[in-house]
Amino acid sequence: MTTSKTKHTFRAFKNRNYALFFCGQSVSQIGTWMQRTAVSWVVYSMTHSSLMLGFAMFAQQFPSFLLSLFGGIVSDRYSRYKILLVTQTASLVQAALLAALILIGHYTVWEILFLSIILGVINAFDVPARQPMVHEMVSDKEDLPNALALNSAMVNLAFLIGPALSGIVLQRFGAGICFLSNAVSFMAVITSLLLMKLPPFNPPAIKKKVIAELVEGFNYLKHTPSIGNIILILAISGLFVLSFGTLLPVFAKDIFKGNAATFGYINSFMGLGAICGTFFLASLKKGTDLKIILLCSSITLGAGLILFSHTSYLPVAMLFATITGVGTMSQNTVCITIIQVESAAAMRGKMMSYVALAYFGMLPLGSLLIGAVSQKIGAANTMLGEGIVSLIIAAVFFKFLRKDKMNEAHIEELTEAEEMAMEKI
Repeated sequence: MTTSKTKHTFRAFKNRNYALFFCGQSVSQIGTWMQRTAVSWVVYSMTHSSLMLGFAMFAQQFPSFLLSLFGGIVSDRYSRYKILLVTQTASLVQAALLAALILIGHYTVWEILFLSIILGVINAFDVPARQPMVHEMVSDKEDLPNALALNSAMVNLAFLIGPALSGIVLQRFGAGICFLSNAVSFMAVITSLLLMKLPPFNPPAIKKKVIAELVEGFNYLKHTPSIGNIILILAISGLFVLSFGTLLPVFAKDIFKGNAATFGYINSFMGLGAICGTFFLASLKKGTDLKIILLCSSITLGAGLILFSHTSYLPVAMLFATITGVGTMSQNTVCITIIQVESAAAMRGKMMSYVALAYFGMLPLGSLLIGAVSQKIGAANTMLGEGIVSLIIAAVFFKFLRKDKMNEAHIEELTEAEEMAMEKI
């Protein structure tokens, strides 16, 4: 019984290419989280400003917002495999430059922010290619939701390990070693890509102008409300809720009176919750209504933030950080899964670019907003407000979900009526 359930949970691994991708990305993602944690800690340690933390998040993510639609077009026009080889190599170089800058010892916060902008440009082309490429790695398309859930498990396992490891390395060896570790970790994913055996890439027969493709993607989104509404939820959450991570260095240093290791542990407990949520999603039976899961995820996220915001006792706060991690990961993963499953094959790259547009566009703006608000009312009250907004989003989405159910029931009634009319004829 246990063996059968385990095989069900990890069934996507029977695809060799996906298994290679999973292993390579697992190592690389740990390095990525080490770098993210170190950048936030270095910026806050240098400036003691939550507003500058917002600028750090903005610098890394806003370029992805500006360029993500073009990244989606590139993803649909050219080999995603080759795009990933280029973006992962470029990410390696960016991490190595950041490490060199810190290890030399002569650096300013603006130099760190500039290199963060470079990473944002790279991610604008990496994300729209990486997510749809999972389709090419999975031969049995029924395994796709499982592969996407395991993908999130891999990211969140890194979310558990990376920040904790980064906190320890920051305390003992400094930020430069964190950045150097990230540079080395990219070798794993590049190696996994080189070992893959993918079918030859067949470029689209007709290449439209960029503007025409942008319009085509927007029209598809406008006429597919089941995808458009999900992207809207992701955008609103990105602006008002998901930027709570900007405040975590403030909680670690000022509220819990801790150090870099404390910051790492808070992130890691959120990662632990994310892993729990991921394995729950991976174990869902085929045909499960993902929109119900999305509704529950938004409620869980809001509750976690509200409880964490005014808890000053660290061990209890870690429990609420875990709950927050469950909600955050589940919401993001379910949104991406619904969009991937319901998008037409020719539109997946464009739709993922809209996801990147929503996430990378709203999250940096949200980081600036949260940083500015927390300067006025404090980090605890700001996070409390974010939790309340998440519950409001869940309430609004519940109405959208009920409307969807009513429309589906109406369509079924019309179909049955048409069938009865045909039988009479």
